[in-house]
Amino acid sequence: MIKKWIEAARPRTLPTSVSPVIAASAYAWYQNTFNGYAAAICLIFALLAQIASNFGNDYFDYKKGSDNSDRVGPRRAVASGDISPQSMLLATILTLALACVTGCLLIPIGGWKLLIAGIFIAIFAIAYSAGPYPLSYHGLGDIAVFIFFGLIAVNLSFYVQSLYFERQVFLCSIAMGLLSVNILMVNNYRDKETDETSNKKTLVVLFGHKFAEYAYLLNGIAALAVTGTIWFTTSITGYIAAILYLSIHLKTWYAMTKKKGTELNPILGKTARNQLIFTLLLILILIITRSASF
Repeated sequence: MIKKWIEAARPRTLPTSVSPVIAASAYAWYQNTFNGYAAAICLIFALLAQIASNFGNDYFDYKKGSDNSDRVGPRRAVASGDISPQSMLLATILTLALACVTGCLLIPIGGWKLLIAGIFIAIFAIAYSAGPYPLSYHGLGDIAVFIFFGLIAVNLSFYVQSLYFERQVFLCSIAMGLLSVNILMVNNYRDKETDETSNKKTLVVLFGHKFAEYAYLLNGIAALAVTGTIWFTTSITGYIAAILYLSIHLKTWYAMTKKKGTELNPILGKTARNQLIFTLLLILILIITRSASF
């Protein structure tokens, strides 16, 4: 049973909540404002919020009939009968509640205004696939992911450590948002036909496979471009790291365009991996740059 719950949490997608926090924490360290306690709380909160959203997505897609026998993605816990709908709904509520409690630990550091951000994040975690106007069913899932896994995750994780906002961190948040959208893009690229059947209007359903292919490609390149002052104004190491990331991204993109159905499931994990690789390379360059300044 534990294995089924782990699978329901979709661990292959979790780098999209980890990467923004560690990227923001790296920038905080670069600015001499790193706070290990705040960073750890942000990381736990981000993971719990995403897991709650994944649980909720599993439950509400089942209730809406989006997950059925025609599904080509990874096994869904409720639709497959591994976990009962009641148990999944309860797990969604409890995980989200735990995330909220964890997030409240940051209020003494960043002030009560963080409570507003926390409320919006909690609403998003459910509104993504539930409510009277579920975002993922109306072509708004990508925008929501960009905002919450990019702009909000990075900037707030930096803020609670530094108590100010910074331009370079904002640019990094754009990069993280674009790379997070790519994970969703692969998912929706794979599920286009079944989403059409269930009237789930993702951007891929609205604009087609070719749109998704070009968007995926450009998102990865744009992520590199907006953080260019880190990669391209330091040492030769920055150029090498940028080329390494771009090569991995292009290889994954090319594989995506040549596969269909269940063959795309590994691409989903590789896309999340690419975001983590991007983050780790970015951290490496920040370390090298700071070390060179001493």
